[in-house]
Formats: sequence, structure tokens, C-alpha cells
Amino acid sequence: MKLVRFGEKGQERPGILDGEGRIRDISQIVPDIAGDVLTPEGLAALRGLDLASLPLAPEGARIGPCVGGVGKFVCIGLNYRDHARESGMAIPSEPVVFNKWTSAICGPDDDIVKPRGSDRMDWEVELGVVIGKGGVYIPEAEALGHVAGYCVVHDVSERSFQFDRGGTWDKGKGCDTFGPIGPWLVTPDEAPALDDMRLWLEVDGERVQDGTTAEMIFPVAAIISHLSQFMSLQPGDVISTGTPAGVGLGFDPPRFLSAGQAVRLGIEGLGEQNQRVVAAG
Repeated sequence: MKLVRFGEKGQERPGILDGEGRIRDISQIVPDIAGDVLTPEGLAALRGLDLASLPLAPEGARIGPCVGGVGKFVCIGLNYRDHARESGMAIPSEPVVFNKWTSAICGPDDDIVKPRGSDRMDWEVELGVVIGKGGVYIPEAEALGHVAGYCVVHDVSERSFQFDRGGTWDKGKGCDTFGPIGPWLVTPDEAPALDDMRLWLEVDGERVQDGTTAEMIFPVAAIISHLSQFMSLQPGDVISTGTPAGVGLGFDPPRFLSAGQAVRLGIEGLGEQNQRVVAAG
């Protein structure tokens, strides 16, 4: 299944894509794509729907974040060998963990805002994992059974806040609009193979990232198991699993985003995002 949320910001309604790629409104069946709806039992109930009998979403409706009510937005840094090399950093011995605040979440085609004082705003296309079955101390062999689905995440970053402002990485990762997710939440039965998904990102039409999950240092199952040693994972939690080479910081000289630029990104089988960079008011 491909699950989606549509409508104005803060008023999104749950939907599902039919066989022709049209959004069907399921708000009379479930309140949101969130919480218990993402559990194995919740998803099983949605699989039995007669999609043709459901109303269509309004044409041209805004696509919102594909998951609502996110409790945690956990990210993994330096998880691609080629990205670690371009960053001039050693391959990590265990996952590098940081957070994006849930207030960073926005729709896949919403504007991304360049914060006041920003001078090194960067891009990162990432595979997002959404938890469906909660747990703690999850064995790696069982970890993929805890996944509700996969999505595209844009891990927007402000490098000067991240590295030069006397704090953790979180300062440069959690600004408002720095976490577009979607367009769809794709359930595991319809997602591409995890070990060979193609990720790409373009800035003003120039492809700057073009990689594959085969470069991952820690695969999805290992990440879920690792995180569950330090926190309980709950339905609706989002995990962003790292980015391949080609970020602005890795260019010589480095290249960063400016207001007015357009960013387009996607993952094979999981959809595309399109954003415009705007200056903070």
C-alpha cells in the first residue's frame, strides 16, 4: 500500500493510493496515518478496503507529511561509506545518532525556509523508516517486522549551526521545515529491495546526489535494533537512515542553498519531493 495525507497544513486527512495513482479519502475509516493505524493489525484492516468505493481527494490537494503524530524523529549520521569519505571522517564503528525536532516536519512539496543567520544550508536525501510495531531491545533478526513502511526524507541541514555554534548536531538539523517527509508511506510488501534502493537529489535541475543503499554501513535492521537499546520505539516514530555522497559540504569548494533555488529529490519506488528555498521572515 501507499498511504498519504492530504489537505492544508495541520488539517491533513488520511488517504490511500488506488491502482491508478489517485488518492482515495479514508478519513471516514481511520482518523489519521498515525499511531495504532500503523500497527500490523491497523495496516491489515486497510488492506481489505474496496478502494473503488472510497471518495477521491480533491484534485490538486496539497500533500502533507505521510505520517501524523510523530513522537520521535531520529536520524543516523555518516551511514554511507561514500559520504563518510567525502566528509573526511572515519567509518563509524556504531551508528551515529542525532535528532530532528518534530516541529521540523513538513510536506514533501512545501517550501523549506532558510533560517535567519544561515550561511551554509545543505541538502541530504535519505531513506525514512516508520515504526509500526513498538518495542525495546529488538533483536536484529526481528527488526524488519517492526516496520510499518518506508518514505523519502529530506534531511535539510544548516552546517554553521551544526558545527560552529557550540552545541550538538541537533542545532543545525531541527529548524522548522528541515524535515520534509513523503509523499507516500510505502508498506514493506510494495517497497523496493532495501539493499539496492536508488536515492537522488537535484538542485536547480543539476543532479548532485545519485547513490544507492548498497553503500549503507549499517542496514535498516541493524539501525532499528541499535536504537531500541537506548529508547523504546513506538508506532509512528520516524528514523532517517543517512545520506549518500554529493552533499553541498562535500564539494570543492563547498556549495550551499540560497533563497530562490529549487530542490527535487526522490527514492526509487518511494516517490519524489519538490521544494523551493525561501528566506525566513
